Amino acid sequence: MEDVLPGEAGGWELGSLGATANTVTVLRRTAWGLMVASPVLAVWALLSRPAQVAPVAPVRQEQPTAGQPAGPGGFAELFLSAYLAAGEGTEESLAPFLPTARDVTLTAAPGTQRAQEVAAVKVRQVSSGYWSVTVAARVIPSATDTRAQAERAHESGSATGSVLRYFQVAVRSGAGGALAAAALPAEVAAPLSGEAPSLAYGQSVPLPAADPAGQTLSGFFAAYLARSGQLDRYLSPGTALSAISPAPYTRVEVAQVAETGTNDPGAQKAVPADGARRELLVQVAATDTAGQQRPLAYAIAITARDGRWEIASVEGAPVLSKDSARTDEKETH
Repeated sequence: MEDVLPGEAGGWELGSLGATANTVTVLRRTAWGLMVASPVLAVWALLSRPAQVAPVAPVRQEQPTAGQPAGPGGFAELFLSAYLAAGEGTEESLAPFLPTARDVTLTAAPGTQRAQEVAAVKVRQVSSGYWSVTVAARVIPSATDTRAQAERAHESGSATGSVLRYFQVAVRSGAGGALAAAALPAEVAAPLSGEAPSLAYGQSVPLPAADPAGQTLSGFFAAYLARSGQLDRYLSPGTALSAISPAPYTRVEVAQVAETGTNDPGAQKAVPADGARRELLVQVAATDTAGQQRPLAYAIAITARDGRWEIASVEGAPVLSKDSARTDEKETH
């Protein structure tokens, strides 16, 4: 007798036995296919995964080196500029420089004055990592305040406009070299002028016509300041120097010359021996494009080669006398 399966079993509708067998076969083959393909798929997934990007190390911000006067000097300039422009309601603008800015109360209107120019003129180290910086500031009033000041100045007979004032700023170096102001600026009198240094040159005299270095000096400064002629022809081999561009002057004349060790520059009229060296302080009269003449001073060294003088170097500062140098060393220590 043929077995008859019920039409439904557990909610699933069953078909014929042949169809069921076919379905089982397909499922079995699919399972085997997945088992065989699994390693291949795993390798493909690993190869196709995006490469891990190594984290970028953060860039370390360099802090001003404690002990370098340029650091506290520049910091004091910025702080003073912010302080002079600040006023009531803008005290927070001082916070980047003064950690205690929240305790500061300003009553002046903000923007009534500003620093047109600021420059640190003296940096004195009070102790390790602590400086007193004297800053010169050319302070100008705002347009509205200028009229009020002009009226007051007219009544009192005083001058108005920009004024050069001096302030002392205490600057402290903290962790990592970070700088901070220890207090608000203190306005002070102008610092005393230093004594004129003693130079190592002899008497300054007009350029002697018979000085064999005269042609070199005249040609060099004309080419260097006015771009008149070729500069290289006046330079010693190995001396690297470029003419000023654009040329600030149209005419240049050597006015006076002083030389170390003598009051008579160019006294030696004979052809110089190769390697001979002279140190000069040259006063130059330079005329600009507007026809205005301005004096300039250059400390230079010249050397002899093939019977003529050449420019060996343009020094950064004139040569000091031994007495002046010893005085400077005592003051430094």
